[in-house]
Amino acid sequence: MSQSPANDWQAQASALRDKIERANYRYHVLDDPEITDAEYDRAMRELEALEDAHQELVTTDSPTRRVGTRAQGGFAEVRHAMPMLSLNNAFEQEGDDDRERFREVAEFERRIEQTLDRRQPVFSVEPKLDGLAISLRYEDGVFVQGATRGDGETGEDVTANLRTVRAIPLRLRGEGWPRVLEVRGEVIMLHKDFEAFNEHARAHGEKTLANPRNGAAGSLRQLDPAMTARRKLSFFAYAVGDVQGGDLPATHSKTLAKLRDWGFPVSPEVDTAKGLDGLIAYYRRIGARRDGLPYDIDGVVYKLDDYEGQRVMGFVSRAPRWAIAHKFPAQEQTTTVEAIEIQIGRTGAATPVARLKPVQVAGVTVTNATLHNADQVARLDVRVGDTVIVRRAGDVIPEVVRVMPDLRPAHTHAWHMPTHCPVCGSALLREEGEAAWRCSGGLICPAQRKEALIHFAARRAMDIEGIGERFVDALVDFGYVHTPADLYKLTLDDFLEMKRRADERDGSTPETVKQGKVATKWAENLLEAIEASRQTTLPRFLFGLGIMHIGESTAKTLAAWLGSLAMIRRMPASVLRVLPDIGDEVARSIAGFFAQKGNQEVVDALLASGIVFADETHPSSKLHQRLDLAVLLDMAGVSKLGPKSTKLLAERFPSLDKLIEAGSAHWITAGLPSAAATNLAAFLHDKASLRQLREADAAMWELLGAIPKTTKSVAAPLEGQTVVLTGTLASLSRDEAKDRLEALGAKVSGSVSKKTSFVVAGEAAGSKLDKAQELGVAVWDEDGLLKLLAQHEGGA
Repeated sequence: MSQSPANDWQAQASALRDKIERANYRYHVLDDPEITDAEYDRAMRELEALEDAHQELVTTDSPTRRVGTRAQGGFAEVRHAMPMLSLNNAFEQEGDDDRERFREVAEFERRIEQTLDRRQPVFSVEPKLDGLAISLRYEDGVFVQGATRGDGETGEDVTANLRTVRAIPLRLRGEGWPRVLEVRGEVIMLHKDFEAFNEHARAHGEKTLANPRNGAAGSLRQLDPAMTARRKLSFFAYAVGDVQGGDLPATHSKTLAKLRDWGFPVSPEVDTAKGLDGLIAYYRRIGARRDGLPYDIDGVVYKLDDYEGQRVMGFVSRAPRWAIAHKFPAQEQTTTVEAIEIQIGRTGAATPVARLKPVQVAGVTVTNATLHNADQVARLDVRVGDTVIVRRAGDVIPEVVRVMPDLRPAHTHAWHMPTHCPVCGSALLREEGEAAWRCSGGLICPAQRKEALIHFAARRAMDIEGIGERFVDALVDFGYVHTPADLYKLTLDDFLEMKRRADERDGSTPETVKQGKVATKWAENLLEAIEASRQTTLPRFLFGLGIMHIGESTAKTLAAWLGSLAMIRRMPASVLRVLPDIGDEVARSIAGFFAQKGNQEVVDALLASGIVFADETHPSSKLHQRLDLAVLLDMAGVSKLGPKSTKLLAERFPSLDKLIEAGSAHWITAGLPSAAATNLAAFLHDKASLRQLREADAAMWELLGAIPKTTKSVAAPLEGQTVVLTGTLASLSRDEAKDRLEALGAKVSGSVSKKTSFVVAGEAAGSKLDKAQELGVAVWDEDGLLKLLAQHEGGA
């Protein structure tokens, strides 16, 4: 009896899937391809055609479904079932024999011998791959989730991007795998794939990748999986994490062999070694082969092979005591500094960079090396013309290690940080106690343009849904947007043209567009989101401006106390400092931002575009309790002039003009000590100091004068109380709960202390709940919080 056509199609699809996955396994795992690339591509096209014609044949683990849809607004967080811990490092030291040069490794091995009472323990040894650490979760043999390492506890969900990596099996091979299996490993870019990508990029006038590691990490964090798929990535497994419903072998080396059987690539350089001599021999063997390997490594890793021994050794400082990374020395070369220039980063950080006579370091031609910051330049005393030793730190970032002063040419000059940004001309500022200098032209500096736009459109700022990194890149690269104000000038035609140009540049023009069918809904949605953002709140707008040190909390403080953007813009740092939780650095940052002409012009343009604040009001009447002449004199920082003296002066001389007219003799008669009087007179005689004090005095009176005479200071219901939120609330989001509590005057903190008023604990509350119970802090459930909000928001 013949099969039905449906069964024939099913059989064809199954056969093609098996052929493709077998080809992936033999290529990536066995390094023994059995079909050509052309044959592989032909099988993939046949399967795609078959599935397109018969949608019922499509399976979630089909190789045709490796490229998924674009992530909207960023990657979701994933909490690792078991932490992805980092390893302690060992480095080669100076010494006459192996035990001196490798004493950190020797101590590691000796500690294991002593703890386990075992001579020459067996280790699983492997190269330390230089890529991006990830975890892969399989349930019933099917790949269901992939995440980056992140901070070890929480990573980013990059499942869609990982599905594009052909080396990662979508379904496990063979049998005997656990019901839940988490596999950990490294996503890397092979040298040949890195060079092929850059060759193509150079041929098309596109941006090249800096190095294979950045290529792997950057590719995996693309919001569009199609972009990841175009950058050929590889993967090697090196460990397991969460395992449920099944057993693994008793040793790490046998587990790696089992992972290979199940379809995971494992580095061919993986081996076992016995005792310290075996570890050192492996280190030297891999070091000698390092330059010939098809991928970058920065050392080797030693892991005690048997799992029972690992459990006995345990962990210390969040790192395993049974494993260690033995790092290779960074390769160094000598070259000459031809210039020292300033590079402005996306966040405005000004980094001095040495332009070098080209030199080969670790197989890469180095022409630039970071000098990190002005302090580092001064410590090294790097000058133009110097002969320097250059190292690729971590084999990735070139840096100047030291200067060779004996080779310094005559008539060189010490280098100093310039006063203005080389990109936009705004002032470069250095905060007290900070090593970094920053460009103050955040809204106008082309170097910071993309970062400023992404931040401005973010959910917690202006909340322009759909304006993510990829769109911002295209809007800026093609010249449609220079400042956030330009977003409000964009038209439907602008977006459609931008998309067309971006697709042509990336070689990703959809077939429907080639046929003349242009989708417009996405652009209309973006325009609607931009239009909706014109109606916003003052804290969101302030936060969206990206002023250094201004987070959501500080933005809310500014709005609550000063009332309006117009008032905030005019306040000098000495007045801003009287507000709660605003110190000297934050006050200077706010005042400095609004003092920059370019920033002023962008803010004016944003207001002219129709942005309206629904919550602007008059300044808080509580300012009367915080702001007077005595406070301004305190802020002036005159030596010997303490709070008692400033209070005395403010009581006897009710205005700054009367204080100045009185002079030092009358101040002394009023009770001011002569030393303080002398210092105050000198301060007021200085034109710059007097000008700043007069500006602060004028701002103070403007601010106090804007408070309605009839306004009475009424304490918010939860003023003075500190609340901590933990766990998941069923009826409202964490952000919504925070906003509503803050609207009632509470301070919402991220940590529990004895000063915490109460903790709101939702589902799956963690360590914060434990801390509250330990300290005896009151704990409320969600019902209690909702009743509290209803009571006070209802005016009770």
